[in-house]
Amino acid sequence: METAALEKFPSPGKGSGLRCLRRVRPGELLYRAEPFAYVVTKEQLGGICERCLRRKEHLHRCSQCKVAKYCGKSCQKEAWQDHKQECKCLKSIEPNFPPDSVRLAGRIVFKLLRRSACLSEKLYSFSDLQSNTEKLSEEMKEGLRHLAQTLQLYLKAEIQDASQLPPAIDFFQIFTKAAKVPVQGGGTTERDHRDAPGKRESSNDEDDMRTNAGFQVTCNCFAISNGEMQDVGVGLYPSMSLLNHSCDPNCVIIFEGYQLLLRSVREIQIGEELTISYIESLVPTSERQKHLMRQYCFECDCLLCRNQDKDTEKLAGEEHAWKEVRDAVNGVRYPKSKEEWEQVLATCQSLLSSNAGRLPDTNIYQLKMLDCAMDACINLGSWEEALNYGSRTLGPYRLYYPGFHPLRAVQLMRVGKLQYSQDMFPQALETLKQAYNIMKVTHGADHSLMQALMELKEQCETVMRVQ
Repeated sequence: METAALEKFPSPGKGSGLRCLRRVRPGELLYRAEPFAYVVTKEQLGGICERCLRRKEHLHRCSQCKVAKYCGKSCQKEAWQDHKQECKCLKSIEPNFPPDSVRLAGRIVFKLLRRSACLSEKLYSFSDLQSNTEKLSEEMKEGLRHLAQTLQLYLKAEIQDASQLPPAIDFFQIFTKAAKVPVQGGGTTERDHRDAPGKRESSNDEDDMRTNAGFQVTCNCFAISNGEMQDVGVGLYPSMSLLNHSCDPNCVIIFEGYQLLLRSVREIQIGEELTISYIESLVPTSERQKHLMRQYCFECDCLLCRNQDKDTEKLAGEEHAWKEVRDAVNGVRYPKSKEEWEQVLATCQSLLSSNAGRLPDTNIYQLKMLDCAMDACINLGSWEEALNYGSRTLGPYRLYYPGFHPLRAVQLMRVGKLQYSQDMFPQALETLKQAYNIMKVTHGADHSLMQALMELKEQCETVMRVQ
């Protein structure tokens, strides 16, 4: 569908919104866009290409800043326009490194100075973005001022006197537009963002610029994830900022590299507003409402919130037990070495064993612990144990992610791959078929992950025919 079939409109009680000018079926591609600006997250630096965001074992490092890495000369050449000025800034502050939000803001500044056109501004431009400054507390505003000061320090190699910049380029305003509300974030493993990529929670808890330690920002940007929903970057797509939130959305956002794909997951009528989920829908209603108010200054009145849907199941079991599991899960931070993964797995094994009979797998923190244990086993090559944990997640995933949800599709694919590795071919084929039926809607036939799924499914069918 061309972007002409989507339009901006005044959404009652929400400001502007985005709607479709024709009836839409589930699984349609509604919008495709490249970012106004984007960066690789600090956690992924050195592991993926800064241009195409693909993971590769051997990457070529920028000879100047020694930070940016690319999968080849072609990607490095294509990235040069965005990296040229940034390169000097990165080099000037070494060995320090800017937080993601500051590095992204720097790229936004350079983009604005170039005055280059961006296709992702067709429906809504950067200058149209709302700042919501009046809704921020003084503490929040002070945090953004610290970020603005950090940005000024970071850009000093290229912009010696910020007061000489055009009025449209105000460092504080860039953060109030690209940042909604500072929050206390939290994550577990790389797969902790359990919704289709939404508004980005950008962490600054390891602020190497030393000016604003502990401050965190929720950006009016999108977490860029790979096909398996692992966050790899953060980008600004102005037109997609028109999308409003629902805990039960009619669209999802998927990425292919840095390219954003907006896809429908249910039938949408002419003039019906398009919605995505900004937050983790897995948490209970009260927590979702607090999260939305703290980060985005509104409360959700969708049907799921009004009915407090599945809240009882989400916190089933003994309270002291799930609180212990919750704290343990929230304490996991991007394991990278074998030793760190072994430590994560040992913690998971201990808690899952001690809480047997006390917490059902439908408890959201138990579910996160199972997911964490599965990730640890996969990274340690313990396929049989990974399958055991993964199989236990499928029921809760079906409960909490009904219909067409990309996270359930990805989870089914992962479990199907594990079943295949254990020569459980009939079970693997059934699981992969379930993943396929969801993924053809959430990702589409042309997506690289869908292609990988179809290839694995065909391999499984071939083995079964031979047997």
